[in-house]
Amino acid sequence: MSVAHTEVTPQAEGPCGDDDCGIREVLDRLGDKWTVLVIVELAKGTRRFRELQRAVPGISQRMLTLTTRRLCRDGLAQRTAYATIPPQVEYRLTPMGRSLAETVARLADWSREHKQAMDDARARWDGAHPGES
Repeated sequence: MSVAHTEVTPQAEGPCGDDDCGIREVLDRLGDKWTVLVIVELAKGTRRFRELQRAVPGISQRMLTLTTRRLCRDGLAQRTAYATIPPQVEYRLTPMGRSLAETVARLADWSREHKQAMDDARARWDGAHPGES
């Protein structure tokens, strides 16, 4: 490139065009399996911490704490603490969290609808490409 060259090469547009629509942040949040499972559970209504822990098989207390904290930070859930002994904490989805829950539900519906077709496609691929999966 010469010293006089000043033309800027256009960058390829991302999924949102040339603006920052936040898709990476949303995918980061949804890429965490615990987040999706907690959102699905909270979509059923307000839950106490222990209720959430029992409803999400395999989640540790620490992971549930981190997950609910992130959901609250992102404005997707609301935490209410009651001054009781022992302390009682409840979580509920915010309106924004409920709208995300609707999107997650549609994704789950799509997954159910296409699960068999994807299993069949994988079997065909694996048969035609042994050792590449």
